[in-house]
Amino acid sequence: MAKSTGREPAAKKPDDVGKPPPVVREPAASPDAAKRPAAAKGGASTSVQGAALGGKPWRESRLAMVRRARRTNRELAEVYPYAHPELDFENPFQLLVATVLSAQTTDLRVNQTTPALFAKYPTPEDLAAAPPEELEEIIRPTGFFRAKARSLLGLSAALRDRFDGEVPGRLDDLVSLPGVGRKTAFVVLGNAFGVPGLTVDTHFGRLVRRWKWTEETDPEKVEAAVAAIFPKKDWTMLSHRVIFHGRRICHSRKPACGACPIAHLCPSYGEGETDPEKARKLLKYEKGGFPGQRLKPPPDYPGRPAPELGAR
Repeated sequence: MAKSTGREPAAKKPDDVGKPPPVVREPAASPDAAKRPAAAKGGASTSVQGAALGGKPWRESRLAMVRRARRTNRELAEVYPYAHPELDFENPFQLLVATVLSAQTTDLRVNQTTPALFAKYPTPEDLAAAPPEELEEIIRPTGFFRAKARSLLGLSAALRDRFDGEVPGRLDDLVSLPGVGRKTAFVVLGNAFGVPGLTVDTHFGRLVRRWKWTEETDPEKVEAAVAAIFPKKDWTMLSHRVIFHGRRICHSRKPACGACPIAHLCPSYGEGETDPEKARKLLKYEKGGFPGQRLKPPPDYPGRPAPELGAR
């Protein structure tokens, strides 16, 4: 099996590698004017409440929504040409373990924890034989460490006993492992095996609802709704771009609407801070000039590496 690089290979490197990029692009059109797309011919019309319209209905056909969604993806690709999985890993097993640990915590905390874990237990066979108390102590910083330790011990034993110590590259096999659901499976398939998949985490679900791509809240229904909008080949990179945007600009409690480069495409513009200067102060990671979440980011990542655990 070829060694994974820890990211999707498709993105073109920016010309100014190593230099901080411009924070964001300003919206291409005034938000008020852009919140009223003309209804396309054909298809059912939908009506939802958009913050940008002061509570007035946002109406567009299915075809218009699909076109807007695909344009959003294209523009996010320009904003985040370096989008990648934000977990440090060197092979499919490391990615699987890191993704299981990432539940209910940040990727940064996982990345600060896994170096010691992988140094002591580098293979499924090693991890399956780990004393539970020792494993729990190592992964304690990620939270819910007892439940996560049980999952890691169980999936490692299953890999050893059922898959000859190798991480399988099929969805059905992955979700059969203890502690592995569809979201974890698609992270591994998309980033370690090149199999397209949508990663519906909290950021992804929140943003696609804000953008009115779907009103579903169940992750599997969100996955199905978004999968129907985009070609399969786009799914993995779309996931990275949406999650990047959710972490950096379109935050849960206070999105930085006034500094958002795709505000002209957003029906929910105005839910957050619209003043450009105040909005820029809300930007996170490389967009705000701060370290990212990976200790070992890809070469084309324009931000600073995250600090190791305990570093100041």
